[in-house]
Amino acid sequence: MYRFLLTPRWLGILALTLVAALVMVWLGNWQLDRYRGRTAVNERIDAGLRMAPVPLREALAAPTGGPGTAGPPPTEERTFTRVTVTGRYDTDNIVLVRGRTVESKVGFEVVTPLVLADGTAVLVDRGWIPPAPGGAMAQPELPATPTGEVTVEGRVNVSESGGGTVTRREGRLETRRIALPQLAQELPYPVHGAYLLLDEQTPAADPVFKAVPVGHANNWQNLGYVVQWWIFAAMTLFGYGWIARREARRLAGVTDDRPRDRAADPTPA
Repeated sequence: MYRFLLTPRWLGILALTLVAALVMVWLGNWQLDRYRGRTAVNERIDAGLRMAPVPLREALAAPTGGPGTAGPPPTEERTFTRVTVTGRYDTDNIVLVRGRTVESKVGFEVVTPLVLADGTAVLVDRGWIPPAPGGAMAQPELPATPTGEVTVEGRVNVSESGGGTVTRREGRLETRRIALPQLAQELPYPVHGAYLLLDEQTPAADPVFKAVPVGHANNWQNLGYVVQWWIFAAMTLFGYGWIARREARRLAGVTDDRPRDRAADPTPA
């Protein structure tokens, strides 16, 4: 009854079906790996919020190059670790990161180098501030930066990609991304290979700054894609079986599976 499945035409259909199903299973496994990776990132973010701060050196290696260079990035396990460090803010090299959105409003994140006792610096994202009147690109009026020693508690964030051009406008550096290799070239000292997202500061930060949230990765979307691709693979195999069964019944002369209505059957009992 199913001998037709061995014909070249049906063997070709079977091969295409199996290839399609395998590709869908592979795509599901790929999305599963992304789900696991994003889940691990979210767990590190949550752990960083709960943990007590550790010294900077426990989470981030010191830069070893000269002025204008960035140090090594943190390990994956140390990303989002909460750290504490003391230094002095360099008010001559404040960085304004434009086009940043907090609470659905576009403004600037203010990043300031914190120069440490060893002559290196770590960039500190002190928070978000709205632009001056005149549009989203108008540089904001900044509150006074603390002078003297400042103790910072913040979470380790990796350098952003796609930094683009760093310009100096009205005495401040301006950029679109916190890309440490590009920013380091504009600074007169070596900088660490990650920046800190400020949580607390002594003396206290000016209340005009709004904290920049760390967004969690949407790992549930990836899990949904896993289920979707695996269902598609199962449907592909089921569809092949259903078509093959239909063809077998056609060849056997069976055309209708529905039960006959005895009341409408003219054949006598």
